[in-house]
Amino acid sequence: MGFKSKVFAAAATLTLVGGVSTVGMLSASAATPSCGNACVDIFSREFGTHRTPNFVLDVWRQGAKVGQPIILFRTSDTDPAEDINASFQGTVSDFFAANLVSAAVNLHFGGGAAGFPDDPAFEWEYTPFGVGSGLCVGVASTAAQNTKVSLQPCGVSSKTVWIVDTLDSNIRHGYVPLINGSDTNFSHPFVLTYPKNGFPTDKPRPQLITQNLTGFTGNFLVPVLGTVNDNQLWGADFGVLR
Repeated sequence: MGFKSKVFAAAATLTLVGGVSTVGMLSASAATPSCGNACVDIFSREFGTHRTPNFVLDVWRQGAKVGQPIILFRTSDTDPAEDINASFQGTVSDFFAANLVSAAVNLHFGGGAAGFPDDPAFEWEYTPFGVGSGLCVGVASTAAQNTKVSLQPCGVSSKTVWIVDTLDSNIRHGYVPLINGSDTNFSHPFVLTYPKNGFPTDKPRPQLITQNLTGFTGNFLVPVLGTVNDNQLWGADFGVLR
């Protein structure tokens, strides 16, 4: 399977691990009609489910510029700030071959070590009304504790790559942690996180961050099922809110 042909195979991971088909998700999504079924709607397990995601990834004030904060905002079929396209999908080893993640990341998440999977990986491009901006959800510097998540140039570095942590994909019925591709901590990787004690309607709007993966460690440094915090677990729907 070629790099570009893995688009739906990789993107479907976030929905199918929960046992719900992508087709069933189309009635509970958030993108505008212009972006349509190409858009992926990432939501936090802390605030919703596949059937009622409630709040999804949103570009603050619709600003298509480097450094624009990424927040969660209420689902809407008219808000282009929620139009996110899963772009340049593949696996970690594909991104390594494209020089977009390090050899260490490939070793730990790209099947480089025996017995470990080659995890799906994504770049999420901001595509208001279906028009690509060339800007992706990422971090401005190497992911660390409390690094802010914002729009960054797509296809330039590991900072805009997000890795589906399939070793933890059975947690909470399919909601998974998402590791930033610039990760340097392989025992407690830096994952997409909603700020603790924040709520999407708060003002100012809480900006997403990266933090160390939570959870009690079991065999092979894998968190024990059910111990990862909901604010680090994510699901995805596809298409237009009906």
